[in-house]
Order: sequence, then structure tokens, then C-alpha cells
Amino acid sequence: MRAGRTSPLLWGATALGAAGMLAAYFVSGAPRFWANWLVWYLFLLSVALGALFLVALEHLVAARWSVPLRRIPERLACLLIPLAGVGLAALGAIPVLYPGARPEAAADPVLGGKAVWLGLPFFSVRVAVCAALGLLALGVLAGGSLRQDQEPGPRFTLRARRFAPAAMAIFALAVSQAAFDWIGGLAPAWYSDVIGVYLFSGTFLAGLAATTLAVLHLQDRHRLPEIRFDHLYSLGGFMFGFVVFWAYIAFAQYLLMWYANLPDEVWWYRARTLGAWLPVALLLAFLNFFLPFFALATRDAKGDGPRLRWVSVVLLAAHWLDMYWLVFPALGATPLFAWPELGFALFFLGASLLWVRGAMARGADMPVGDPFLQEGLRFRL
Repeated sequence: MRAGRTSPLLWGATALGAAGMLAAYFVSGAPRFWANWLVWYLFLLSVALGALFLVALEHLVAARWSVPLRRIPERLACLLIPLAGVGLAALGAIPVLYPGARPEAAADPVLGGKAVWLGLPFFSVRVAVCAALGLLALGVLAGGSLRQDQEPGPRFTLRARRFAPAAMAIFALAVSQAAFDWIGGLAPAWYSDVIGVYLFSGTFLAGLAATTLAVLHLQDRHRLPEIRFDHLYSLGGFMFGFVVFWAYIAFAQYLLMWYANLPDEVWWYRARTLGAWLPVALLLAFLNFFLPFFALATRDAKGDGPRLRWVSVVLLAAHWLDMYWLVFPALGATPLFAWPELGFALFFLGASLLWVRGAMARGADMPVGDPFLQEGLRFRL
């Protein structure tokens, strides 16, 4: 598809999706509307936070190989700007989907003691604080990198390196808030120590997959000719490692709860592994572990562009399915895949691609002012 025709198609898909979303609210009801909104918010938030984590990790460990690639996750992390508004709008789901925020929760022996934490006022404060901190980290890391294009030298690199530990703390806080509030809050009587780590593993995978897709997209347009097998292999190696890590965390949590067989824990998994939800759970395991694991098992596969492309698409689809599997059982025992879900997909995919496309046009495709760029370009395995 030629670049000149891309924007009208994206704008058209976004407008059509917005109309479908509006219709879904009145036809399918508020619970289904907000469940879809929440799934897409968590999915895109994962992509943006995962990309920002990749940038912060580079600065934290003073990596060199990733310097030529760093502008790509910086641009993807810019999704945090519109997502701050999407997250605040998602607060409309609290009275509809979250039992702990309803008036009758005060009389519940379990939820009553969590009333302040689960209530809308404190929930809103946590969302706003995490959004503000995420934008702060984005400004320091990505904003400083863009300024470095105009003011070459070590100043902004050193500033980002000093800020990297704080960025990691912000990332941990944001992922934990999303895991324990947005996901765990749907079932406040259920508790998991691992849900934050589980979401972290998927978040980093989503950021890696989106970064890899964007790098390959720019390579196809001859915008990153210096990127070689060695750089792609490093992305593929990260991807392979975190595919295994995600599977380990997911299975470990399931095994411990299945083995203990405590009534307060197992009902959450029963709702997601019985009946019509069992095929969804099996498909999630296949897409997020078995398929990418064997696809990336060899050394050559980890640096093969065409293979990395379709594996990245599969991992992003799997992460969306993961968010769906976490959220939608709150609506009932049957998965819902119909025109309302299509409308949300068109809107959020179209709008996010338009935003990222605008971000891709800002600054150089590499951090040309970074003093370690040439060393990164010379990177060899």
C-alpha cells in the first residue's frame, strides 16, 4: 500500500470504529462497552509501557547494541500521551464493572475492609498519579533524546542514565497499578501475588514485538539501512527469553492455585478454563508460548526479519487475547466476539496507528546526537 493512501484508510477505519463503539454502548449495554474499552486500554498501555521499559533498560545498563534502535521504542512510548486520557475515561467503568466500588460492597465482610482502596476517589488518584509519572518519564527519556538531535553530546545521555532507576520504579508502579487495580479489581475477593509479574512479562513482550515490527517496517522503507542481523538477533533473543518467562509465570500461578485448591482462589481460574472459555485459554497458551517458542528456537530464526515479523504479529495478537481473557469473564460465562468488538478494534487500532505514524515523523530515525551511536552501529555478536 502506498504511503499516500494509508492515512485516509486509517481515518476511515477510525471513524467507522467510533460509530460502532457508540452503537455498542446503546445496543449491547454499558458493561460490554466498558469491558472492550478496558481491554484496549490495557493492551495499548502494555505496548507503550513495554517500549518505555526497553528505553529505560538501555540507559540503566549502558547498553550499546540498542542505541541505533532506541528511537523506535521512544516513538512507541509516545502512546502514553493519548492513553492518559483513555485511562481517565476508563474510570467510567468503575461503577459498572468493579464490585468493590458499589455501595453494597460496604456490607460485604471481605470488600468492606477494602472500601477506601477500591472506591472511585482513591482509584482515580492512583490512575492520575501513574499517568502523570509515565508522562514525566516519557519527557525525560524520549523528549531528551529528541533534543539531543539538535544538541549533540553526552549531556542528555548522562541525564537519562541518572534518571533510569527512577524510570524503572515508575514502570513498576504503573504495571502494578494496572495489574492490581484494573485487572484484580474486577474480582476483588480474589488475590494473587503474581498478577503484577504476570502483566510485566506480557507488557515487555508487547513492547518488544511492537518495536521489532516498527524496525522491520522502517527497514522495508530503507530508513534503517545500518541495522543488521546482529541487532535483530538481540531483539529476537529478548523475545524468545520472555516468551519462556511469560509461560513460566502463567503456569506457576495456575499450578500453585490448582494444587492448594482453596475456594477463595480456584473460582477465578474455573471461570476462565471451563466451558466456552477453555478454547480461549488453550489458544492463548498456543499463541503466546508454543508457537513463538518453536519459531524462535534456533539461532538463525532469532535474526530472520520475515520470521520476526509474523512472530511479532502473533505475540501482539496473543497479548490482546490475554487482556480479553483477563477482563471479559467478568461479564459472564460466554466469550463475546461480534460487531461491538470489531468496532473497538477498528477505532483503537486506527487511532493508535495514526498517532504512531505521526511520532515516526518526528526527529531522525536514530538518536544521531548520542555519542555511543557509532559504537552501537559497529555492534557484533
